[in-house]
Amino acid sequence: MMLCGQELVEELGIYFVSYDRPGYGESDPHPSRTVKSQVSDIEELADQLGLGSKFYLIGYSLGGQLGWGCLKLAGVTLLTPASNYWWPGFPSNLSTEALYKHPPCDYWSLRVAHYAPWLTHWWNTQNWFPILGAISKSPHILSREDKEVVAKLIAKGVDNMEHVRQQGEYESLHRDLNVGFGNWEFDPVEMENPFTNNEVSVHLWQGDEDILVPAILQRYIAERHSSWIQYHELAGSGHFFPYLDGMADTIVKTMLNDKE
Repeated sequence: MMLCGQELVEELGIYFVSYDRPGYGESDPHPSRTVKSQVSDIEELADQLGLGSKFYLIGYSLGGQLGWGCLKLAGVTLLTPASNYWWPGFPSNLSTEALYKHPPCDYWSLRVAHYAPWLTHWWNTQNWFPILGAISKSPHILSREDKEVVAKLIAKGVDNMEHVRQQGEYESLHRDLNVGFGNWEFDPVEMENPFTNNEVSVHLWQGDEDILVPAILQRYIAERHSSWIQYHELAGSGHFFPYLDGMADTIVKTMLNDKE
């Protein structure tokens, strides 16, 4: 989880609520979860905490998929959200080009998650073919900047994967792959403008050297929905840009200033 500086938190009078999605951390698994069911989880959590509807949501990577179902909040910020290459609204040649930008280990793992989700667990535990790079910790999925950021995080002792995946990769990451790259209940590419007054409340951030989530599809979505999405592409950045010094402050201030 990215963290803002304490000075900014006190200056703006804000606070953060972070929770474990199904199968992660200490949250119960939900074998039949979908994108919409996870959005319902957020709504229920907000109700239990008395947050109402006027709060902001920040979604990162695979967690960014939830943001597309929560656009009616005060504001949504998506940080290099994992796009589904099989959303019908993408031109087939574009989604194919984006998928081929992945290293072979991820290319085949994503295809398995979409076409044969019942094999996702087997595929990512077998030893005959390359498995998902995020599981094998392959250096090929990291950009130059990512490698530097990860090295700094490790040096600081910021590595909570043991807690995050304490229930096993089957209930967490494997199910996430099946949901994120399966058949969605809606297509973000084809969404209509959800804001009646055309106010811009969605920010999409992307590193142009991201290997885990190639920028090509983000650019397409941002251009297609340019009336209500503000797109921020960071030159030279990869997947872990939210952990760059000062970047969390920049992201939060940009999101909140949109409402001033």
